[in-house]
Amino acid sequence: MTGSGVWPATARERPDGDVSVGGVRLTAVAQRFGTPAHVLDEEDVRRRCRAFRRAFPDGEVAYAGKAFLCRAMARWIAEEGLSLDVCSAGELAVARAARFPGERMLMHGNAKTPEDLRAALDHGVDRIVVDSFHEIARLAALAPDTARPRLLVRVTPGVDGRTHAAVTTGTDGQKFGLSLASGAAAEAVRRILAQRRLDLVGLHCHLGSQITDVDAFERAARRMVAFLARIRDEHGVVPPRLDLGGGFGVGYRDGEPGLDPATLGDRLRGAVREACAGHRLPAPLLTVEPGRAIVARAGVTVYRVVSVKHAPDGRLLVAVDGGMSDNPRPGLYGARYEARLVGRRCLGGDRAAAVVGRHCEAGDVLVGDARLPADVRPGDLLAVPCTGAYHHSMASNYNLVPRPPVLAVRDGGVRPLVRRETFDDLLTRDVG
Repeated sequence: MTGSGVWPATARERPDGDVSVGGVRLTAVAQRFGTPAHVLDEEDVRRRCRAFRRAFPDGEVAYAGKAFLCRAMARWIAEEGLSLDVCSAGELAVARAARFPGERMLMHGNAKTPEDLRAALDHGVDRIVVDSFHEIARLAALAPDTARPRLLVRVTPGVDGRTHAAVTTGTDGQKFGLSLASGAAAEAVRRILAQRRLDLVGLHCHLGSQITDVDAFERAARRMVAFLARIRDEHGVVPPRLDLGGGFGVGYRDGEPGLDPATLGDRLRGAVREACAGHRLPAPLLTVEPGRAIVARAGVTVYRVVSVKHAPDGRLLVAVDGGMSDNPRPGLYGARYEARLVGRRCLGGDRAAAVVGRHCEAGDVLVGDARLPADVRPGDLLAVPCTGAYHHSMASNYNLVPRPPVLAVRDGGVRPLVRRETFDDLLTRDVG
């Protein structure tokens, strides 16, 4: 397991078949906190923060809070010197509760409400990424007399990251950004520069999620630099910042490709320098926004087997006590994971299996093509690695199932970051 591309950096396989993360046995976590449970390796998170900081030494690394955010995570990010990207007043509220400095924050979103924008202005968020003409007008109306909001224009550069259609955002025809090809991005720039109450400080683009093609990021960087040159030629100003977004791919199963931060940094910084030299532009301050690439591999979800059936095709149908309410990604995107037995040794080879959830949907399948011990049985524990990103943050209460806890492990200790939801929590909101 050491060196595996999908398990946390501190994960170790024990002789008895158990697995430890952060020096804590997963069976001990299940016994103490119950299942399902999201386990998060704090050391793994911090190591990846540092890897991105090394990869972009002269730029800014902004953690994309939508991947996973709680107060402890915000504090880890702050301590490691990263900035923070939020996309709602709710995410901003968590950051404020952790006392994350506004001058190291930026806000995204294709449909930011007036409440979102007011919260960003009230907290002194350093940059707001504008996504529509209406947002420009709204910010001009909301801007205080004491300070001009600092804006980036989210540009749709027309670059396809060749990822799942549901998470493709760099091409025209989807809801994010202002098109470079249609002239909408150029018009947004004109409107901001015409407003004395607003300050255009740069451009932003984001190609989507789970992209493993560095060439796509380089193409986007070159197009964005060319747009900076057009702004200079038309308006006589050169916005000083360029944000190339995130979406850096992560392997969810052994052997799947992922992006190495060092390689990514070398190539992106080189592409920006080369393009700027060609257009005789000063190099902008570069920002990248990793989210999944920092927290995905740090997470492991532990489930308990509830039942085992034998399908006509010979597979085992292994039902666990969680499912699409704590991991909707297989149903949304066809995401594929690995699962393994923890806590005991296999006693007779393995078999093809599907790990299925407890919810009233035929599509509630966590791992459709697992290999599990032939003697897997109710009461066993299964661990699914690489579940730190877009699991807790996208969790639901479908079938009114309470959401699992998030538990941080480090140096042999475990502590709750987000407690397990209770039936009382569900009933508190039911006021009818």
